[in-house]
Amino acid sequence: MALTVTFVPAAIALFVTGRVAETENRAVRSIKNLYEPVLRFALSFRGVVVAGAIALTILSGLLAARMGSEFLPSLDEGDIALHALRIPGTSLTQAVKMQFALEARIKEFPEVDRVVAKIGTADIATDPMPPSVADTFIIMKDRTAWPDPGKTREELVEELNTAVRAIPGNNYEFTQPIEMRFNELISGVRTDVAIKINGDNLATLDTVAESVLAQVVTVSGNADARVEQTTGLPLLTIKPNRVALDRYGLTIAEVQEVITVAFGGRAVGQLIEGDRRSDIVVRLQESLRGNIENMENLPIPLSQTGLPGSPAFVPLGEVATIQIAPGPNQIGRENGKRRVIVTTNVRGRDLGSFVQEAQDKIAENVELPAGYWISYGGTFEQLISAAQRLRIVVPTALLLIFFLLFTAFGSIRDSVVVFSGVPLALTGGVLALWLRDIPLSISAGVGFIALSGIAVLNGVVMVSFIRTLQSEGRPLEDAIFEGAMTRLRPVVVTALVAGLGFVPMALNVGTGSEVQRPLATVVIGGIISSTILTLLVLPALYRLAHGKAAIQENKTAKQAHA
Repeated sequence: MALTVTFVPAAIALFVTGRVAETENRAVRSIKNLYEPVLRFALSFRGVVVAGAIALTILSGLLAARMGSEFLPSLDEGDIALHALRIPGTSLTQAVKMQFALEARIKEFPEVDRVVAKIGTADIATDPMPPSVADTFIIMKDRTAWPDPGKTREELVEELNTAVRAIPGNNYEFTQPIEMRFNELISGVRTDVAIKINGDNLATLDTVAESVLAQVVTVSGNADARVEQTTGLPLLTIKPNRVALDRYGLTIAEVQEVITVAFGGRAVGQLIEGDRRSDIVVRLQESLRGNIENMENLPIPLSQTGLPGSPAFVPLGEVATIQIAPGPNQIGRENGKRRVIVTTNVRGRDLGSFVQEAQDKIAENVELPAGYWISYGGTFEQLISAAQRLRIVVPTALLLIFFLLFTAFGSIRDSVVVFSGVPLALTGGVLALWLRDIPLSISAGVGFIALSGIAVLNGVVMVSFIRTLQSEGRPLEDAIFEGAMTRLRPVVVTALVAGLGFVPMALNVGTGSEVQRPLATVVIGGIISSTILTLLVLPALYRLAHGKAAIQENKTAKQAHA
């Protein structure tokens, strides 16, 4: 804008000299010959034209309400991240052995270059995980080296999923390296959708979660659906027998004291080596701690009664039941309540419609006990947050545009006429997304905001010229017709320049094209529809808005003729 009001006038003064004649080439004349009869029809049947534009806007609104939605289009990063989950309590040795078998199977695919895995928690625990969980990063070859370069990423993931499912002892989640970390950072889960069940009792939460999972797997588009592993970790459980404790005159605290020393150890002294001091800790050997029979023989000291022949110790097995049984693997909390999560990815379908269908099925078929509730997270959570923000940003942008139009024209009526280009421009954007089968997303939303500003530019050009002709004394209908015909070339050229500039983005298939494509599609479709509005609907609407002025002009003309 700064260059337009400074450099351009100076450049014209320097380089454009002499008389300037505006000539029309064959293309412009052809467009005008086609446009003139259509314009006359629009002005003659202006009510029908405006009503048709309103109907088209309403239909596009209904179409937008039925379209799918997503937070951001999924970028094709090129590589694949495979989350391998094994039975809780799996040893590191066993996990590594199973990981080698998994990687060997993956490397059989000719599209795979190499496989890198990460198991457990590093020294700097930025991503703590147990040995039973492994992040497997599948580095792909360049597509030119694939046997079938036309194979899509979704097809390859499906083939990998079928292959690795044949390896027993694992559950899998397929995603992408950056996408996985992105989801984890913004929502705490690594999948597209997280259905969180909150409550108090862990067993009840697991039961409800299984019911929710049964509904999720019936929704088309689900992938890698599962309930997070909250149970199954082998635990050594010691249950005191209160009757036996009373018989021997023992308390639970005395039994716990012995068990604490046996398993956790107790410092009984210090070893001094020069300036170094180390605690001397006494506890059972590891081989004894892992054997239930040995633990049952662990002696518990009794209070001495002084009676001859009274025992000094009693085996732990006499006063408690010892067993190794599955226990809680993890206990998640959120907002002061326990939580179990059902996770799933979405493939071959937009995120918004998937979650909506899942919500309907869960509400209809899953009964929640009192004090329990369901919330939704993952990428869907960010979609809702962004949509709420757009509900503030978009109206604010539209109000600012209208304010600028009113500042330029000083007339609410003319500002409304020009601003009417926004709804029809949005209509073209929605229709373009629907024709290309692209769901609504934040990227498309940004395109709609940009389009709202672009849509009024040609309207400002045409209405300003019509108002200029009126100020010179031209009759309303003549001013509208001549203004539309004269401004035809600037309007068409402006639309072509803006539209063609987005064509490479709309047709791009390279890295990042998934985000560019919705934005460019919206702008191109909106520019086409807004151009039609500017050339046909806007003159008709301007004529309707200034109908009283036209009637007054006709009366004045008749009186002058009489």
